[in-house]
Amino acid sequence: MKNVKLLTTSAPHVRTQDSTRKIMIDVLIALVPATIAATFFFGMYALVLSIFGMVSAELIELFIMRVLRKDKNFVPNGSAAVTGLLLALNVSVATPWWVLLIGVVFAIAIVKHAFGGLGQNIFNPALAARVFLLVSFPTFMTTWYKPIASFGGWYTDAQTTATPLAILKLQGFSKVMESTNYLDLAFGNVGGCIGETSAILLFVGFLYLVFRGRIKIVIPATYIGSVLLIASIFYAINPERFGSPIFHVLSGGLMLGALFMATDMVTSPMTLKGQAIFGLGCGIVTMLIRYFGGYPEGVSLSILLMNALVPIIDRHTQPRVFGRRKA
Repeated sequence: MKNVKLLTTSAPHVRTQDSTRKIMIDVLIALVPATIAATFFFGMYALVLSIFGMVSAELIELFIMRVLRKDKNFVPNGSAAVTGLLLALNVSVATPWWVLLIGVVFAIAIVKHAFGGLGQNIFNPALAARVFLLVSFPTFMTTWYKPIASFGGWYTDAQTTATPLAILKLQGFSKVMESTNYLDLAFGNVGGCIGETSAILLFVGFLYLVFRGRIKIVIPATYIGSVLLIASIFYAINPERFGSPIFHVLSGGLMLGALFMATDMVTSPMTLKGQAIFGLGCGIVTMLIRYFGGYPEGVSLSILLMNALVPIIDRHTQPRVFGRRKA
């Protein structure tokens, strides 16, 4: 037998045709239905903000990589565009373009690249930037407009309104149902951030990602499931104060957060058990903030809090290596 030379290389050895760019393109495609709904309900300015968020994020990342980090071989992979679009969908249509630009810079430069870039950031860049803008520009970020339900309009054509969650907190559940219904909540015909209102179209995009194998349903299932469970318990105690379970699922940023933000591969746990704990924690914190916090919404803060706990969750949910005993 002839001598055979074996080439030993470092792991991993699994090959795949997938790439970061392909995954990010799929995420952008999945967000198209929600972006169309945003344009329909809040006018062309919503589409302008969405496109501006994507383009500015890609240009900022290109500048950071080519000029500041001196990586001449860097080729955009679409991750910055996803961050820019998600941030745009997480702001009010009353937000000026320059405020969104500040948020994009914060998301890409501080939250993402200050920690080393894609795959090394601790927090979801779009959510961290949203909270940063909420603290820095509260007037713009908490001014809501009634949907105008007409392509081609601009947000100045509409009247200001309160979000369903704000009405619930201040006036009670019966007042919410006087001004809206479950069908409006499902399709997005309510005030709120431009991309969070249409629960049905967000779910359509989520199904596309599941079909493409880009996302696992553990986090969304445990997140939404825990919200339903907690809301059911409190609804049985005092329906007027706490609101119905379906209302809490369809209202605010829960669907956008559970389906597209909490499932971020970089800032969520790696193990299935860890993902279940992560989703459960997001649901509990979200409902605690909604019921007892100063803000009517708690999705962004809950996901960021659980992002910070991901290293601990991963450490304590790692499966035992085969053949190794516990210490």
